[in-house]
Amino acid sequence: MFVVKMETKPKSEHLLALKVMRLTRPTLASPVVVTCDSTDLPGNTLNNELKNDCTALQGMETLTVGQFMVLPQSFGNIYLGEIFSSYLCVHNGSKQLVKNVTVKANLQTNTQIISLSGNSGEMKDLPPDSTVDEVIHHEVKEIGTHILVCEVTYAPTNIGATSQSFRKYYRLEVVKPLDVKTKFYNAESDEVYLEAQIQNLTAGPICLEKVSLESSHLFSVTTLNTNKKGESIYGSVNVLDPDCSRQYLYCLRPQLTLLKDPKMMHNATNIGKLDIVWRSNLGERGRLQTCQLQRMAPEYGDLRVTIKDIPPKVYLEQSVTLNCHIINTSERSMDLMLCLESGNSIAWCGISTTKIGTLKPGASIDIPLCIIALHSGIITISGLKLEDTYLKKTYDYDDLAQIFVYQNH
Repeated sequence: MFVVKMETKPKSEHLLALKVMRLTRPTLASPVVVTCDSTDLPGNTLNNELKNDCTALQGMETLTVGQFMVLPQSFGNIYLGEIFSSYLCVHNGSKQLVKNVTVKANLQTNTQIISLSGNSGEMKDLPPDSTVDEVIHHEVKEIGTHILVCEVTYAPTNIGATSQSFRKYYRLEVVKPLDVKTKFYNAESDEVYLEAQIQNLTAGPICLEKVSLESSHLFSVTTLNTNKKGESIYGSVNVLDPDCSRQYLYCLRPQLTLLKDPKMMHNATNIGKLDIVWRSNLGERGRLQTCQLQRMAPEYGDLRVTIKDIPPKVYLEQSVTLNCHIINTSERSMDLMLCLESGNSIAWCGISTTKIGTLKPGASIDIPLCIIALHSGIITISGLKLEDTYLKKTYDYDDLAQIFVYQNH
């Protein structure tokens, strides 16, 4: 159900009058809930008054749910992503026939001029006390000041009269309905985790109908916002009250082409776009799509070292074999020497110094290593050093991975 709101008054020097109204939905009148326990001093007086309130919904008086619709008394807010609808009415209040009536409507933003009138250029004859009506719609895609320009052109039938025209200007302010904040985490496994926080900035509650991440062609995305049954963790109806927020988490895995080329992986900063669809309390639909989200590329230095193939269970004082993955991320060849130093948490098994050999730029190698956990609980794999014999430069790695060590059977 739509209602209209008057925005301007016609000028008397023209035969035609233009009225522009905004089409919007009404709001619900809610009662003011003032209640108390029947054992309190007022007794049931306040409760009886609330039940007799004409705006209260019978049986649910304390839920502030109204049963009457209220016509808006002001122009209201226009939110980014909503459909702006307006009703244009041209009325012939004179006593003569007016010919060649045309109505044009343009919306001027900070960057462009958009034509909204559907019958632009179509001429009509308007008898006395007749109207030309038109409804225009536009999805608002920019924040800031918008100017709605309506122009009416007509030709009087008086002898010697020339064509007449006039314009009306209406200022519209478009504001943000949602505040979207993002955080990125670059995992050692090359996965990228995105946390998106969405806050409702509108004046009333909204229902988040869809929140999805459209990833770039460099990544594949997995949502982490559902339970084991595939249902949303926020339920089938995700109602978000004003100033409240929701957090969404996504996991992005790089494509195989990125994993094969460290340079491409480092330069893959475009993650994708968030697509958000919501509805107001009376079903008005809005959509917001963010620009391309950019992550900060991780800085690996000359060498990137990761631990792979860690067993799911590691027991105290038992040997464990894993792989050390080394990638040359520099622009030069390196002649590498591997050095192992045992610490308080782990002991390395095998030769403490191993010659790896020449590693070209972008090349990688896997070296099997064996460790023994000396303590139970969470321990850190450390004590690994790589030495470039060309430049006599040493690279220390004291926080390669963390593993949980169980007590012996």
